Amino acid sequence: MRFWKTAGKLLGGAATALAFGLSFPAVVTAQDLERIPPIERRLPPVGGINLPDELKASLEARITAYEDRIWEVNRDPYVADVGALVKAVELAVKWGEFYKESEIPLAEEILNLADERYEELDQEEIPSWTKSRGLVVRGYESSIDESFQPYGLEVPENLDLSRSVPLLVWLHGRGDKVTDLHFLKRCMAKSQALGGFVKDQQECIILHPFGRQCIGWKHAGERDVFEAIEAVKRDYQIDDDRIALAGFSMGGAGAWHIGAHYPDQFCAVHAGAGFAETKEYNKLTPENYPAPYVQTLWKVYDVPFYTRNLLNIPVLAYSGSVDKQKQAADLIERELKSIGHELRHVIGAEMGHKYNQESVDEIWEWLQDSWEKGRVKMPKKIQWETPTLRYPGYQWLKLTGLQQHWSGAKAIAQWDSERHELTLDLENVSAFEAGGSAMGDLSNVSVIVNGQILKASDPGFALDFLTLKQEGDSWQWGELAGLRKRPGMQGPIDDAFMSHFVVVPPDSEIKSPALARWVNFEREHFMSRWEALMRGKAVEYGADDLDSGDIEAANLILWGNSGSNAMIAEIIDRLPIEWNEKEFTFRGKTYLCEDYVPSFIFPNPLNPKRYVVINSGLTFREGHDKTNSQQNPKLPDWAVIGLDQLPDEESPGRIVDTGFFDESWK
Repeated sequence: MRFWKTAGKLLGGAATALAFGLSFPAVVTAQDLERIPPIERRLPPVGGINLPDELKASLEARITAYEDRIWEVNRDPYVADVGALVKAVELAVKWGEFYKESEIPLAEEILNLADERYEELDQEEIPSWTKSRGLVVRGYESSIDESFQPYGLEVPENLDLSRSVPLLVWLHGRGDKVTDLHFLKRCMAKSQALGGFVKDQQECIILHPFGRQCIGWKHAGERDVFEAIEAVKRDYQIDDDRIALAGFSMGGAGAWHIGAHYPDQFCAVHAGAGFAETKEYNKLTPENYPAPYVQTLWKVYDVPFYTRNLLNIPVLAYSGSVDKQKQAADLIERELKSIGHELRHVIGAEMGHKYNQESVDEIWEWLQDSWEKGRVKMPKKIQWETPTLRYPGYQWLKLTGLQQHWSGAKAIAQWDSERHELTLDLENVSAFEAGGSAMGDLSNVSVIVNGQILKASDPGFALDFLTLKQEGDSWQWGELAGLRKRPGMQGPIDDAFMSHFVVVPPDSEIKSPALARWVNFEREHFMSRWEALMRGKAVEYGADDLDSGDIEAANLILWGNSGSNAMIAEIIDRLPIEWNEKEFTFRGKTYLCEDYVPSFIFPNPLNPKRYVVINSGLTFREGHDKTNSQQNPKLPDWAVIGLDQLPDEESPGRIVDTGFFDESWK
């Protein structure tokens, strides 16, 4: 994508080179090394339709012209409503994402709409499309990669927008060929939520996030949901307490996992079909299980590891009675029953993988009731479970430390406002915080943790939050000290791509030809894969172009070694590795640079609130795109990769050793 920003940085040096399509390849001095074969892209597939040369040249010229036009209006709050349209056409032309002859006119149609909107941006009035009713397409700028991402809206003709209104967030199903361009057309063509059976509803705005197209609402697609919600809030009075989440098929899978991970963000969750975990959905048995660390990483997204979280929010499932994907709701029903809860499950009689009117009527009535009741603002009881601090808590309870990641942590917390008493039953938790405006002043509160009683003192002012940590067998006031895994800073490698990141390539020659070849290939593979799969462009600077703002705001994805990357060299003595041109020592073992490469995630020594990642992009690869249920992290916190096996669609090389850092990042 040509449209990207530099967070206030002037285009100079490495950034200028990148703006003109240049790159920073590692220098391979040996010409006789076996060439690493390119990895065939699976998502989205390459189309079989070739644009006429004249039309392609015309589209490319119009896209190129927008490079300067977008910069001219880049401070306009509505620039993303233009940029998302242009990006959709650019990617379609660049990657050959036309699958039918009838789709060819769509490129000009979307660019014409971009032209109309661009002309309005020069006017002082609020753009007309922000006041439109019916089906509207919009865009926002992603905080992850500064790309423009599209979303669709359904704004009812008779909905009173002068007051706060409910929002239904509808997650779409899988569509391998539904790229940005096709998504926009679909959002402009007809109502899609709940099978199109609520096209005449007048109760709420319906939001259609894009979710980076086809990654199962995971990774950047997960963040896309919340950034799209925030974008809608900028122009509409959305009632925070009346936001419902729903989806079908892949969207149902997204509703299951996002609903279980973020129940405090919604007043209700409806999941239609989809999948809810990895093992049973893929019919895996012990003889064909992947490596143990991959099984552990299923816990990032698999809903059964978060079942108790669904007790905090109304949940309704839908399945066609003869749909194979009824398996997901049956599984969650079984899991909830094991802890004494019944799942409300609407089943469409004789229906396959789709809704019927009768079922949608029942679901819609339930949604209306959920909007009427609204989100619970101050729950007296919270049940929470999580294997990772990426998903730390609900409402007024936040787990801030685990005794051991991936073993599963549980919390049952109860607030008695009359007695001014907080009671917690915790498992595998080493620290937590509790509080918030809904709880009021917590001075002199009694806290009972696993039977131990602590009394908060009165500091002489309103006490908003309580922080407690475990020391030995007892609980004390305060936070865990030192370098620790904390919410948002807990790994694994893929976690670095859930927030803003900057790629930093080698800036000088890598002496080892084998390592240089691997670094060059894997970095270029990641950049290309991010653009094709994640529908954006990874921001890339040379080490000399990084500034304090980047250190403060971005995770740094560093490629090369201490001899070829100035940023790695600057922090190498504070990373858990010893490294020179010939060898590196990692976790007590020494490896030759000619034969092995380290990949790992670690808190940035220059800013421990952000990550550095050494020699890795996304760890799930093209071979895992066959099913969204396999688009999970495939490497933990660190790995040593043998260069004797070439990168392919399953792996970056031979995984020699791999594992997780402990709670102190050791």
